Order: sequence, then structure tokens, then C-alpha cells
Amino acid sequence: MKFCTQKTILWLFILLLPQSGSASLRQYVAKVESSQWQLNEPNRLQCSLSHNLPGYGKAIFTSMASKQLNMEFELDMLQLPKTYGVAAVYSVPPSWMPGRASKTIAEMTIRKQYNGDLPEQAAWTMLSELEKGYWPTIYYQDWYNQYDTVAVGLNASNFIQPYQQFAECVANLLPYSFDDIAYTVLNYNFGSSELTKYSQRRLAMIGEYLKEDQDLELVLVDGYTDSYGQPGINQKVSVERAVEVKAFFSGMGVAPERIDVTGHGERRHISPNTNESARALNRRVVIQMSKP
Repeated sequence: MKFCTQKTILWLFILLLPQSGSASLRQYVAKVESSQWQLNEPNRLQCSLSHNLPGYGKAIFTSMASKQLNMEFELDMLQLPKTYGVAAVYSVPPSWMPGRASKTIAEMTIRKQYNGDLPEQAAWTMLSELEKGYWPTIYYQDWYNQYDTVAVGLNASNFIQPYQQFAECVANLLPYSFDDIAYTVLNYNFGSSELTKYSQRRLAMIGEYLKEDQDLELVLVDGYTDSYGQPGINQKVSVERAVEVKAFFSGMGVAPERIDVTGHGERRHISPNTNESARALNRRVVIQMSKP
């Protein structure tokens, strides 16, 4: 009940802002002449667009490599919340847009000792409002001073060019994430030493990811065979298959020392060896990656 009361008071305060004084409103917003937006080290795994909020922290928009287009907004605060609450997010017209009305964007849950954040729909809305010249502004009751309401504004000045670069970065993100390829089994065509078309595509996907993610220090490549033939020859073949995969990655520019190769021969079967189709499942290379 206390939470709802605080929320109601906050909304009423915001509605009365044009008629009230600013004595109890503490504002954090970059000046027009010093407003900065920055694209942070773009790559094909993550795109991040940040905005400095003097005396408060940063506003950050982030999109990650994934099967689905995504976006997240984070309010990176110098002083984390001391309690739980709710913030109201508005699109506010700057002073040089007289007669324009503010628009509601979303509610932001305030969690104790956590940065504020908003999901995809609200984040995209904030970006589109910034593109139109509006200032997305976050209002909440201060957790350190019960008499103050805080307003955190995102200044749209100098936004367009960095945003266009950010949009280009997002369009170039890999269409899959680490979790999609962290464990991959490569199989071979029936009666052949050539990988299936599907496995070839998976191999190329992993290679592209490894080129981008330098934090992955070690990739395990394990080769296996069926039990058809002599054990010594099978052991050699399993190593050769794993080495071929390593060579493929190296050819894409991945440092060889990041890849550890092991041949297991005809050990660790995942299928019976009773017929050709069953044996084919045992002729495989397994690629495993993990993050610290």
C-alpha cells in the first residue's frame, strides 16, 4: 500500500510540474552545448550508445547479437537506489518546441542497489523520441531526501550522428548469440569425410563469433569416429578431423593457441554401431566454448 501511495504522489507531482516551482525538483541533464552521445567500441557482438549525465551517471542503450532484434536501456547511477520504488518516464519537449505536449513512455521499477533499466519496447520508444528532438526524462521521488523529486533528462542535442552510427552497428550484429553455438556437434555426410551442409554453416557461424569475441580464451574441439576399422587408425582419423576444424578457424583469423584439439577415436559413442546410419552419428566433431 505504501508503494502505491508513493507512486500516486509521484504522478500527481509530475502533472503539477508546469504550475509549481522547481524548489523541490532536482534536475540532472547535460547542457545543450556540452551534450554528448558516444558509440562505445562497436563490434558484431554488442552495440552500445551512451550519454553522459553530469553529476548523475550515464544513460546507455545496448543491443546484443541474437536471433531476435533486441534493445535495452540502462540508467547507470553514481549513487544506487537506497530503497524500492517506481519512476515515471516521459518524452518531454525542449523549450524550443512550444505548444508540444509531454508523452508517457513507461514506468521504471526502482530496485534497491541496482541500476534502473527498461525493456525493449520502452528503449526503442526513447530512441525514436530522441530522434525527433524530444528529451526522455525520468522522474522519481529521491530515496535520500523525502522532500525532493529527481528528474533525469536525456538531452537530444548532438544525438543524430552517433545514433545513425549506432543503428548501423545494430544492423551488423551477428544473428545469433553465444548460447546458440556454445555447444555444437558437427556431423559428416553419409559415407564421406565431408561435413553436412548444416554442419558447414554451423562451423562458419562459430568462426565468425570467435573472430569477434576475444574474451573466449579456450575452445575445445573433440574428434570422434565409429568403431568400424582398426582402433589405431580410428584414433588418428579422430585427431585429423579435429585438426581440420582448428585449421578452418585459423584460416578465419582465430589465433591457434585459443583452440585445444583432442582425438577420442572410437570411444564415447552416442549411437550403436549396428548399421551405417547409426555409425554416422558417431563420426563427429564436438565444439565446446565457455565464458569465465
